[in-house]
Amino acid sequence: MTTAATAARSDRTELRRDLRQLIDTICADYPDAYWREVDEARHYPEEFVNALTGTGCLGALVPEEYGGLGLGVGDASVLLEGINANGGNAGPVHAQLYTMGSVLRHGSEEQKRRYLPDIAAGKVRLQAFGVTEPTAGTDTTRIRTTATRTDDGYVIDGQKVFISRVQHSDLMLLLARTARREDVARKSDGMSLFLIDLREVEGVELRPIRTMVNHETNEVFFNSVRIPADALIGEEGEGFRYVLDGMNAERILIASECVGDGRWFVQRASRYATEREVFERPIGRNQGVQFPIAQAHVHIEAADLMRWKAADLFDAGLPCAAEANMAKLLASNASWEAADVALQTHGGYGMTAEYDIERKFRETRLYRIAPISSNLILSYIGEHVLGMPRSF
Repeated sequence: MTTAATAARSDRTELRRDLRQLIDTICADYPDAYWREVDEARHYPEEFVNALTGTGCLGALVPEEYGGLGLGVGDASVLLEGINANGGNAGPVHAQLYTMGSVLRHGSEEQKRRYLPDIAAGKVRLQAFGVTEPTAGTDTTRIRTTATRTDDGYVIDGQKVFISRVQHSDLMLLLARTARREDVARKSDGMSLFLIDLREVEGVELRPIRTMVNHETNEVFFNSVRIPADALIGEEGEGFRYVLDGMNAERILIASECVGDGRWFVQRASRYATEREVFERPIGRNQGVQFPIAQAHVHIEAADLMRWKAADLFDAGLPCAAEANMAKLLASNASWEAADVALQTHGGYGMTAEYDIERKFRETRLYRIAPISSNLILSYIGEHVLGMPRSF
């Protein structure tokens, strides 16, 4: 390794250490009790989000020329990992980091200048991403929401489901059909991506969906919603490709959250196993208690290595779809294993709200389903990495 490369690596290590310390400092002001209260009340953690916004961290992936920090996905992953490792929930802010990527990579220069500086500064929130529909699920090519061209823009009609944080987002990225599925050569053609300013449109109806986690999930109905022509991102009909383009970053960052969760569970379980005494001895002296915790730790650390491999490839501009998918799969499985071990270690106390295990247990379970299920990742690996026939 050259002297310059060694210096660059040292600078990157120092940067990430500083980012970890920054997150630790912020999270110290928002302990378990804060997250417990937010979860119980089903509130958005506004105070925490504002504190994080004030540091500029949520503009980590926005280039410096647009007012952001100009960091890489690996750097940003440290932020999200740290929030979860401190017992918080990065879900309310993670989309602010990566959703803007579609604008950055495919938007016009005017769109970038108009939106990215305010997104980086936290003046404008872009946290809502409208893709999933009730009748389409993960078969995105079957979405029915339409964007019909008019003289001065488009009219949006349709329905989306499992759309998070719309109530706390000024902007929404929306995937809609501008051509019917039966009229295009490839089923993935004819879908377009739009950046909608929710503050300036009428006809958007929200219906909250109560789920097992406090994730601000909604059904969203578009009833003849008129948007301007310049809401279109990139070229008409290319939206599906733009959405796929941003998924690798999303998977890497979600993997980092799972790594953070896993480390929190392992730390809590090992501490409790050391302190809790039954039959006049710490329960951690029993191999049946100790070994599952150690195994969970090993799996978290292994998943973390894949997270860094994927992040390094992404930041180098190299293909990383397989690595990003594997990182998300390994990390979500490992965090779920650690969650189960922590709950088992705490016994009945793990079921109580005051220990926070059950809250984090619910939160980390989400990532084996979203933003892509484990089975679909395995299908991708089987077909595109191992060359086997398509499984669906």
